[in-house]
Amino acid sequence: MSAQISKALAELDEDVVLKEVEELSNQGVPAFEILAALQKGMEEVGKKFEDKEYFLSELIMSADIFKTATSTLGDVFADDSSKKLGTVVIGTVKEDIHDIGKDIVVTILKCNGFNVIDLGVDVPFEKFVEAVKEHNPQIIGLSCLLTSAFDNMKETIAALEAAGLREGRKVLVGGGSTDDKVSAYVNADGVCRNAQEAVQVCKRIVGVN
Repeated sequence: MSAQISKALAELDEDVVLKEVEELSNQGVPAFEILAALQKGMEEVGKKFEDKEYFLSELIMSADIFKTATSTLGDVFADDSSKKLGTVVIGTVKEDIHDIGKDIVVTILKCNGFNVIDLGVDVPFEKFVEAVKEHNPQIIGLSCLLTSAFDNMKETIAALEAAGLREGRKVLVGGGSTDDKVSAYVNADGVCRNAQEAVQVCKRIVGVN
């Protein structure tokens, strides 16, 4: 049945996706298994986008379906914060409004036991600074798809350092256009190329194998 979820999401069939997610949840299937099926569907959407079979409108539609489907798993993520592996503050930097990849990372991190503070998109460095002061995260995630916003990532990290908030924390960057060179340019601690890698890196940071 999980294969049906992946197929339905890849075909942008929201009714089938939501029906299958509800049925699996009622059957007691673990949330991470349902999430894995949804993510596989999103990966298929990504391939269709790369092959120019889908365009931006389909990409946005798939993200909306993904968000709606994962929101039904929300109770799974709402347990005692004291049991969380760690806290992650994440957002798409100023002058960039892309959120599909960020939203997937947020959901996957939550499903893997992290407390995630999602600041949204077009986030100025001041908001990152405020959130880090308030939530005291071990990890800060900066998402960026537009190359024109790389300097805003750099500015955000510089602001965190100026506020004395960089020490003892790791800053990770991600997004389709980011790589090791970009990470070095903005003075980040590393780059995550997909949600799975983000989970692995975050677990290492908090000392979980």
